[in-house]
Amino acid sequence: MTTLVPVLGDQLSPDLSSLRDADPADTVVLMMEVAEETAYVRHHKKKIAYILSAMRHHAARLEAEGWRVDYARLDDPDNTGSFTGEVARAVARHAADRIVVTEGGEFRVRDMLESWEARTGLPVDIRADDRFLASHAEFDAWAARRRELTMEFFYRDMRKKTGLLMDGGEPAGGRWNFDKENRKPAERDLLMPRPLSFAPDETTRDVLALVAERFPDHPGSLDGFDYAVTAEDAARQADAFFAHALPRFGDYEDAMLTGERFLWHSILSPYLNSGLLDPLDLCRRAEAEYRAGRAPLNSVEGYVRQVLGWREYMRGIYWREGPEYVERNFFGNTRELPAWYWTGETDMHCLAEALGQTLETAHAHHIQRLMVTGNFALLIGADPKQVHLDAYEWVELPNTLGMSQFGDGGLLGSKPYAGSGKYIDRMSDYCRGCRYDVAKRVGEDACPFNALYWDFLVRNRDKLGGNRRLAMPYRTWDRFGAQAQAETRAQAAGFLQNLDASGPPY
Repeated sequence: MTTLVPVLGDQLSPDLSSLRDADPADTVVLMMEVAEETAYVRHHKKKIAYILSAMRHHAARLEAEGWRVDYARLDDPDNTGSFTGEVARAVARHAADRIVVTEGGEFRVRDMLESWEARTGLPVDIRADDRFLASHAEFDAWAARRRELTMEFFYRDMRKKTGLLMDGGEPAGGRWNFDKENRKPAERDLLMPRPLSFAPDETTRDVLALVAERFPDHPGSLDGFDYAVTAEDAARQADAFFAHALPRFGDYEDAMLTGERFLWHSILSPYLNSGLLDPLDLCRRAEAEYRAGRAPLNSVEGYVRQVLGWREYMRGIYWREGPEYVERNFFGNTRELPAWYWTGETDMHCLAEALGQTLETAHAHHIQRLMVTGNFALLIGADPKQVHLDAYEWVELPNTLGMSQFGDGGLLGSKPYAGSGKYIDRMSDYCRGCRYDVAKRVGEDACPFNALYWDFLVRNRDKLGGNRRLAMPYRTWDRFGAQAQAETRAQAAGFLQNLDASGPPY
């Protein structure tokens, strides 16, 4: 009996459920590079290159461990371009008797996997992806007990379940959350750690050439590609983070500095989400740094909360809400993002920094995404699908549509993450290098975020006026006076009219 085990591009883990009890003697591991997966959204070139190179290196590792690997390359002239087509070809090539696969991470992949039995005529065993710490059933059971879904309470239950940062039955340090200590603006530091850089090997150079040829119109650049593409190098990047960046990560996890792409962030998400690193292992390593006195509790708790809390919570929300979640649009927003949003060519320094960095490195940290690029999209009234883009959908969709754009009307957040230029100025040095004056609300040189923020609140008052967390901003607006209100709204209207007319990039 021959078992075909397809391993997808985000399943590059040594202990994958579909391989756990397999016998290498009668198992064929199928790995597939398919056009369908590279083009269903316009992925950043570096993301495509990373995934393809990591897949090829993982295939080589499996072969070295004694597995028989059937690898379909993107440039194979017989490649059908889809998972289903390549599975059908592999079934015929190997006269497979059954298919065993770990569940997909997205709805469209789940639907494909579930169609294979009917399409191939073979039994298909779809196994749970137990690399996550909360199963679908566990999250659904937790949510069913709640009148309102709040990440903080889910996170606490996950801490209790895993024992992470627990002293007996109590949280380490006597508190569950040290977020208030993690909002410090950063100053330039010559000793700021830098993530490791990995020179492309021959396999990666081949992939870079392929991506340059096949995806010339996709966003971003391949220049300076230095990702880890093996589990060993991803582990080295993790070592560097825990040794050099974690101690100050908490203090400055919300900070932004001109020209500083990484600050004290881990830069481990690509490796975590593709399977090269294990989430529980990373959390335990972070805890070990605290227990050994090498990293403060606010940093370690902040990091554990991102992995054990937000990451697991996003996945739970994604699967619980279903495929229709992407259609939610609480504000009924329809505006398209301006063309310069995809180039970073704007005089608004904060947006130029965040967008330019994203295009250059395929990375921006959570505050850049939430309070700069996402905040701008929210304030101008962009259709939430405009920012539903390039990442694994299970983590990206709840973060963008729910948290950033408030498209679900408050399922994920109790209020919109909308802000004026004041927040950006407090958490960054961006405003010092901008031609706009963050202290001004109206006028030719006024920071666009300021008028846009008030206009957003006013035009959505029917939906947000009863939100207790916005009571103070609305009271402030009501004290402006008729003339100041009219000037503010006219300033915002002029900006939005210019966007709609594809005018100057401000």
